[in-house]
Amino acid sequence: MGPSKNDERIGLLQSGGLSSLAVGVWLHELPAPARHYIADIGQSDRAEMDALAASLRRFGDEVSVIDLRSSMAAVASDLLRYRARHDGGYWNTTGAARFVLVSEVTPLMRADGCRRFAHGCVGGGNDQRRFARYGAQIAPELPIIEPWTDPQALERFPDRRTMLEAVVEHGLDLDPGSGAERSTDANLAGISHESAELEDLETPVTRLDPRWSRWPGQTPDEPETVTVVFRDGRVADVDGSGPDPVEWMARANQVGARHGIWLRDVVERRIIGTVCRGIYEAPGLELLDRAWTRVLQAGLDPAGRDLYDRLASTLGDAMYEARWLEPAAHAARDAIDRLVGELDGKVTLSVHRGIARVDRMKVVARVPQQTRFGSGGNRWSRMAAV
Repeated sequence: MGPSKNDERIGLLQSGGLSSLAVGVWLHELPAPARHYIADIGQSDRAEMDALAASLRRFGDEVSVIDLRSSMAAVASDLLRYRARHDGGYWNTTGAARFVLVSEVTPLMRADGCRRFAHGCVGGGNDQRRFARYGAQIAPELPIIEPWTDPQALERFPDRRTMLEAVVEHGLDLDPGSGAERSTDANLAGISHESAELEDLETPVTRLDPRWSRWPGQTPDEPETVTVVFRDGRVADVDGSGPDPVEWMARANQVGARHGIWLRDVVERRIIGTVCRGIYEAPGLELLDRAWTRVLQAGLDPAGRDLYDRLASTLGDAMYEARWLEPAAHAARDAIDRLVGELDGKVTLSVHRGIARVDRMKVVARVPQQTRFGSGGNRWSRMAAV
């Protein structure tokens, strides 16, 4: 659906990436009155977002900058609790961000008088489907403009090279991970990398320039210990961070990135039925999952763990396909909440050169721990801390 012919204001989700900036240029040239919404979901320093906003205001457009780090961190906590991963075990950080953006920004658009909303995602891709599904569920009164399915937009910008020329010409601040041949999508939970070079499956993964993380060979010589506390089946502290998910996610990201705990290189099955290579950084979630795995091992009986894994697979697909609000996903989350809602524990990890090893742990378990060697070879402990 293209821009309206009248003066209806359009809300544009503005990431600072090449395609969304090009959409801003296109709408400005039509002209169609657009307001840019820059969401801080932990993708970069606030100073970079403020610089982007300033460049758009100089361009002559309206801009709002919104702090959504708490909402993004809350969904990241859900990704871990429900182990909502996709092909190759990578975390659904991009799909989660789309859920946060539509949930949190569309009410602001309505309040500002917007009658439509737009995004810069490629036509026919995963994110176009995600925005369409969440938009229909959360903000059905705001029709979606999908520029890269619009003949006018495609005529103005037939390729990424022409997009880059326009963005540079107008002095707009471009995300450093986005250009004519590559793009990144980042938030507090992780980063996805795509490029023309990396789409070739023969390209070595080492050609990637990670945004946050180090390769294992570049990490410190000495290991680092980090202690993760779980309460009621959720992270409550990471080395003194406290229970705020923004704080513990940031702390986990720092440790994981510093020690090379991050890489997922996968050929993923996409919503539209194709496969495509993607490379993902999620250092915090990768680190925390090592500890969460041990809590699940000690805290669930075999039947409970088997059910958890099957439900987690359902939720991984739901987040990837933008079905997080549908009944099956609600039911799966409710069931996992019953399984893990009372699990408490403390796990200390030793982190070194791409490996996070459990050093020690204390978990309040529901399953009796076998202590045959410590009790004469013929006894079982009662349900107790492991």
